[in-house]
Amino acid sequence: MALPMLNELPVKDPSSPMLLYQLSKTAQIETLNYQSRFMQGVFAQFPEVLFIHRTYNPAGKVLYTFLVDGPQVRLGDPLARAVYFAIPAKEDAEGLAQMFQVFKKFNPAWERVCTILVDPHFLPLPTLAMEFPAAEVLLSAFHICKFLQGKFYQLSLERPVERLLLSSLQSTMCSATAGNLRQLHALLSSCVSPAQLPGLHSHWLLNDRIWLAQRWRSRAESSLYFQGLEVTTHTLSQFFGTTPCVEQGMASLLRYMQQNSGGRASLSLGRSPQDSLAPLDTIPESPHVQLVESRLQHSLSAICAEPAAQLCLGELAVVQKSVQLIGSGSEKVNMQILEDTHRVQPQPPASCTCYFSQAFRLPCRHILALLSARHQVLQPDMLPAQWEAGRAASLEGILGSQWSETLEKRLAVAFLTEEVGRLLQHCGQEEFERRYGTLRELADSWIGPYEQVQL
Repeated sequence: MALPMLNELPVKDPSSPMLLYQLSKTAQIETLNYQSRFMQGVFAQFPEVLFIHRTYNPAGKVLYTFLVDGPQVRLGDPLARAVYFAIPAKEDAEGLAQMFQVFKKFNPAWERVCTILVDPHFLPLPTLAMEFPAAEVLLSAFHICKFLQGKFYQLSLERPVERLLLSSLQSTMCSATAGNLRQLHALLSSCVSPAQLPGLHSHWLLNDRIWLAQRWRSRAESSLYFQGLEVTTHTLSQFFGTTPCVEQGMASLLRYMQQNSGGRASLSLGRSPQDSLAPLDTIPESPHVQLVESRLQHSLSAICAEPAAQLCLGELAVVQKSVQLIGSGSEKVNMQILEDTHRVQPQPPASCTCYFSQAFRLPCRHILALLSARHQVLQPDMLPAQWEAGRAASLEGILGSQWSETLEKRLAVAFLTEEVGRLLQHCGQEEFERRYGTLRELADSWIGPYEQVQL
């Protein structure tokens, strides 16, 4: 049923894409290869470093996404890195060799590929080496990071230890110096039991060849790089990895890329160092940005009581030194500032899901980042009446009056509920049934089957 949609895509795509697919006897997709003219042009411009990501489908098929990487690639849209989509018949030597050969046939620049980045579970390395004899195959830093994140969650460590490892991993990925990698390796050895340590493959952290490819980026550039790949892989999983119908998943993915391809014009094709963009952490702030932040500070001092203003100005200081990512929706905005992600509701009275906002009912760093990005200032109706100027007596009064054990428990429950919901949403049908069944058994054994609990 989805094949007509798939066939319509080349007609609707003004760049005349290349779409090849082969059907099985049951009229299902057996193999697929897709590349638009834009994607072909991007690869021809940046063929030196090729990043390969695999997305599994509940039907058992695997989508191979080829992305360009390296110092020369500058882009505004994360999906602009994608230069080729392929679904092999099987993940064996013959199926992958055929996939790579089709890719090479339509991309003569393949001979200039110097480095190929793959995930740790990529087993058919001999096939890759045979098809790209001049290229060096390395594990990608992004996939190593995702691998270790998954392992940390599986180890069921104490919550403070888990947070420490995740924070150290994120910091190290954004600044993968030899010293930072050795420190993370030592931290793993001290926090994880000897029996569990081999499963982490911590020796990857000491393989300097893997990390040399990352050190040309500044900390801010590395943060944006990992965020961009996170968005890309999440989008691939959302459209292809959760839809049992392969044809429908590919049609939805390609349609999404066509509808959101406007930002790709921001891809810089300049190759000279003089024409490339400066690292994000070295771009000087414009007078306009400084004026916006000055007005925001003034509004905080004018509207908030002095102790509350001190707390909010401390939050603003974090914003000014952090990388900000804003994803807007219809009524709410997702704010990410380096270490965490929270949901902001900007309508008065402004609120956020972070602890600072929930505990003090004051504008947190995420709300202030949103105001700064929109060139806005704090308004009186965004602040509860008890924190208006002249109301609060002291900082100690604010800190002492707002904390409660009930609030602490409520925030913990809300966090666990959101995390469980996320895990249930981002998995295949079979995995969903298994996780949901386990949750059902836990609820029944804890509260009792005599009281049906709605999950």
